[in-house]
Amino acid sequence: MTRSAKDEVLSRVRRALAAPGTHHARTDSPERAGSGIPTPTELGEVVDLFAERVADYRAVVERVGRAGVAPAIVAALAMHGAGSVVVPDGLDDDWAAAIGSAARLVREPDVTDAELDHVDAVVSTAAVGMAVPGTIVLDHGPGQGRRALTLVPDCHVCVVQVEQVVGDVPDGVARLRASVEAGRALTWISGPSATSDIELERVEGVHGPRILHVLIVE
Repeated sequence: MTRSAKDEVLSRVRRALAAPGTHHARTDSPERAGSGIPTPTELGEVVDLFAERVADYRAVVERVGRAGVAPAIVAALAMHGAGSVVVPDGLDDDWAAAIGSAARLVREPDVTDAELDHVDAVVSTAAVGMAVPGTIVLDHGPGQGRRALTLVPDCHVCVVQVEQVVGDVPDGVARLRASVEAGRALTWISGPSATSDIELERVEGVHGPRILHVLIVE
């Protein structure tokens, strides 16, 4: 009896499961070109693509200078009607002061997960931004807070530095290696939280913030 392609695939899977760790590493993957460190021109193109892809996910994207971050955060919070804002440990003190002058400021140690339901917005930094998928990753280090902090409030204002932006997922994963080895959780963000029901009706804010506002600092 002639074996089908399906039978052959399943047979190989069974053999692999029966003897885990005996397979050989693949050596036919293409090598990544270059040093992985983009030139200034390449970085500009990568950041342009990152901004475009993030906006494709229906996030609000702004590009600001370093001196304009605090005013831009305050303006973003006002745009989305945020009257109360939680900030994580390690967020820039000047940014926190500016936020506190415009809204009720709640600091991470002072809020429980249940109380986050009543907070309008969160402001955080990020670990890396990946241009091709338009994805931002938090490793919940200083300035990013615990996972619930950026998942429960309705609005997330996320500050991404241009030097944190890379071209694609492999470059992003390489940047995150130390975070993974340190045992940190990772949160991958591709636009505002959204899902569709059986009739393909889009619903936002089910699994995370309904509004994502990204400030790219250059």
